[in-house]
Amino acid sequence: MTERVILEPGQPAPDFSLSDQNGDTVSLSDFRGRRVILFAYPEALTPGCSTEACDFRDSMAPLQAAGYTVLGISPDAPEKQKRFAERDGLDYPLLSDPDRATLIAYGAYGEKNSYGRIVTSVIRSTFVIDAEGRIEHVLANVKATGHVARVRKLLGV
Repeated sequence: MTERVILEPGQPAPDFSLSDQNGDTVSLSDFRGRRVILFAYPEALTPGCSTEACDFRDSMAPLQAAGYTVLGISPDAPEKQKRFAERDGLDYPLLSDPDRATLIAYGAYGEKNSYGRIVTSVIRSTFVIDAEGRIEHVLANVKATGHVARVRKLLGV
């Protein structure tokens, strides 16, 4: 595996065009002029990912009022993302990155320590992207529980 990318504030956010849970193509460039929170999670329909995704769902009103659009991303197929969205009432785009190219470009895929073992997987991360498409904040290798509260505090929301 190649060296993991580490994005820094001020760098351009890597653009992407991916299918969401409804099969619609979503591109980062679609959100130019708006601030975006892109959160990478390992696997739809799992307990930790459900906790994080539902925390974003429950914080949607204040995040949107502050001008943020939330996007989730994982390697799961659109069909699995759709089941996840329906089961947990997630009303924001869940992007499918089956070849992990976007996750790799963001540094959200690579080696990590999982219960004492080194595995290659999605590294739970959140990226705040400004209205010009530049990285504003990077929160890498985060825990699902309490993460959204930390993001809101960081953003003053």
